[in-house]
Amino acid sequence: MLDIKKAAAVAEKNLAEQFKRAEEICEINTEKVLKAFWDNYVSEAMLHGTTGYGYDDKGRDVLDAVFAQAFGAEDALVRANFISGTHTLSTALFGILRPGDTMYSVSGAPYDTLLEAIGISGEAGNGSLADFGIKYRQTELNPDGNPNYDEIKKVLAEDKSIKLVFIQRSRGYTSRATLPLETIGEICKTVKAFGDIPVMVDNCYGEFVREKEPLAFGADLIAGSLIKNPGGGIARTGGYIAGKKKLVELCAYRLTSVGIGKECGASLNENRNMFQGFFYAPHTVCQAVKTALFAAELFGNMGFDVSPTPSEPREDIIQSLILRDPDLLLSFCRGIQHGAPIDSYVTPEPWAMPGYSDEVVMAAGAFVQGASIELSADAPMKDPYIAYMQGGLTYHSGKIAVMKALEEVLEFKDKNNG
Repeated sequence: MLDIKKAAAVAEKNLAEQFKRAEEICEINTEKVLKAFWDNYVSEAMLHGTTGYGYDDKGRDVLDAVFAQAFGAEDALVRANFISGTHTLSTALFGILRPGDTMYSVSGAPYDTLLEAIGISGEAGNGSLADFGIKYRQTELNPDGNPNYDEIKKVLAEDKSIKLVFIQRSRGYTSRATLPLETIGEICKTVKAFGDIPVMVDNCYGEFVREKEPLAFGADLIAGSLIKNPGGGIARTGGYIAGKKKLVELCAYRLTSVGIGKECGASLNENRNMFQGFFYAPHTVCQAVKTALFAAELFGNMGFDVSPTPSEPREDIIQSLILRDPDLLLSFCRGIQHGAPIDSYVTPEPWAMPGYSDEVVMAAGAFVQGASIELSADAPMKDPYIAYMQGGLTYHSGKIAVMKALEEVLEFKDKNNG
């Protein structure tokens, strides 16, 4: 049996430069977040929530301003009312689009859980965008993972009903690479040549992985979940939308009511968690990136295909491990689960998870249910059986769990070969 501790030591030694780069990015983003706290005079009084209508909730309003400044936005909407990234993204889509408009995705199909909200799948009459007369178009990425600019230009030139261009930054349950910010910038430049069409980016898993966010590259709106990167492992729920002030206002009208928007909404006892989580976020994301790098190096050295490789630039916290065998996939996920601080004794099994077309296996022993900034791994049970690993509140705990995952994978292979 392989000496996994020695293999781990070799992997860490090989990753010295990548770890150093992750720490440099962390410092840049930490300074940016701190400055947003300083410039907006965050005080202890703002950490306490409001009840009822939530009138004059200074903490809620300043939290919006802190997110907006750190992300380079005109405005932001940060609320515990958002139950997930899917809820946050669909709120933005319903807020901006109107009957007769067309939503145009230029990075292929959006993440699985958005498909019913758009009306691509699911039953008619459930209240999707399609039910409200909002059309949908998409252009696939080229086989090399780059946008099909010729097709994008053609569609934009012929279809004047397009009122929102949608980009999914991360890979989702696909084998494509996460889109670099520079590529998102080129898409935005291409779109703007055809008029002032808003460009919205699903920013889930990408926050604070780079020194800047998509808004700095020309996007008009970004959205994501607080139980992913920007919640820092502290926020217990919530999501954010940030970008152009008018677009954020429309999204706020959808979340609450037209005419009310951001002005109401009790923050209850969540302000402290969201402020503190955002403060921690650059550091926590750095820990997750280092955990992903370690997994890529360790499993890559064992002969498994990984994406991205340790030498490739990081654009999000997701690490794909192509296992090509359903039993190896299950072994990996069970190892991650058994290395978790919560529910380590549980054995994950595939199940028909709502919003997904295939059975999904999920390993997640988290302090916050479903928090994928905490170390987790999940995968649809379909060929080529790719494990999508993300998160890690601390690098050292993530490292231990990844080593347990490798141990379980190798044990299964040894038994199977025997």
